[in-house]
Amino acid sequence: MNDKHLEFCASEEWQAIVENEVLPWAVGDRDLGDDVLEVGAGPGLTTDVLRSRVPKLTAIEIDHELAEALSARLAGTNVTVVEADATKMPLEDDRFSAATCFTMLHHVPTVELQDRMLAEMCRVLRPGGMLVGSDVIPNDTLDDFHEGDIYLPCDPASMPDRLKAAGFVDVQVAQADVDDSDVGNWARTRFRFVATAP
Repeated sequence: MNDKHLEFCASEEWQAIVENEVLPWAVGDRDLGDDVLEVGAGPGLTTDVLRSRVPKLTAIEIDHELAEALSARLAGTNVTVVEADATKMPLEDDRFSAATCFTMLHHVPTVELQDRMLAEMCRVLRPGGMLVGSDVIPNDTLDDFHEGDIYLPCDPASMPDRLKAAGFVDVQVAQADVDDSDVGNWARTRFRFVATAP
């Protein structure tokens, strides 16, 4: 991430959006179960919200400095931080009750790698395990904000077929209702996806 982006993703403003908008809308009252995976934890603001909802959370982060800082900050909690590439996770098959990824898919540099990551999440889920995620929808503000970043936003219309190709069933994709005042705010212009491992 560029410096401006990383600063925002560690800010109180983003923490409030994650806690009060993104996760309540994406997860709702769904039971994530007893052993949950978070892919792309970054600075860990979504991790903080998720860990209060589940007994056990494993957070995957590819960036060494972010993974190290998150591991140190959450030492002794119900979170295990794993520094790894989510397109080839060093985790066993059929382990997790749920897998999550929030506002990170657009940081995966190619469609092929995004799809490989989705397939990996399907692999590590138990049969009947749930995938819950959300990501941003492109707009001018989002494009400007990601200048210099790895940035490949997903088309929500393509996600049902992509999730099915990754092995998921019972796929649901929905866009957030955004009022006119928020259309330029990339943090609120988003879609969610929910699917099940067979």
